[in-house]
Amino acid sequence: MSSARDDILARIKSAGDKRAGTDFEKPDFVSSVYLPLKENLSDEFHDKLELAGGKLMVANTIVEAIEKLQTIIHENQWKNIFCKDDILQKYLSGKIPFTSDSRVFEQIQVGITRCEYLVAHLGAVLVSSGQASGRRLNVFPEIHVIFAHEDQLTGYLESGLEKIKKKYSNRLPSLISVITGPSRTADIEKTLVMGMHGPKSLLVLLCKEPF
Repeated sequence: MSSARDDILARIKSAGDKRAGTDFEKPDFVSSVYLPLKENLSDEFHDKLELAGGKLMVANTIVEAIEKLQTIIHENQWKNIFCKDDILQKYLSGKIPFTSDSRVFEQIQVGITRCEYLVAHLGAVLVSSGQASGRRLNVFPEIHVIFAHEDQLTGYLESGLEKIKKKYSNRLPSLISVITGPSRTADIEKTLVMGMHGPKSLLVLLCKEPF
């Protein structure tokens, strides 16, 4: 006479024998997980940046980009412009009034910086504390203006991080950040608030020629 345990095990085995077999396809571990990019990375970056709420303006040279920025500043009456980057200061001098005096940092409205790389897939900007502008100018001003050139465009975030690693070798910056459009949050009552943790506006001036 079989025990209750043997009876239960027999019924489990019988049910398993009657179960139909399954034939699942093997997962595809080879194909890219990303959608294909446009052939022109500038176009891809433009579409994704504006989708995230940022704005892109393209110029042939940095001189032309400065002229575009002059017009924007005049039209929007921007004031209290801050720039610490030596290279950008050279082009801004005599054309756009700015300061680099840290004593008035808390009064600035516009921060002007460069970046490390532009990630086309995300419409994002890679910045780091290794840049001349440091950390604060990427998050403190109400308006963030970024100058970049097409050689800084990269397809995906992984490639951008690899390029930063190669650029700095064994001396990686203590901070590497990804900026995807203006700062926003909807944590409180699901109400979207712009500029909560950083700039309300993000403008990227993309030059076709390096500077």
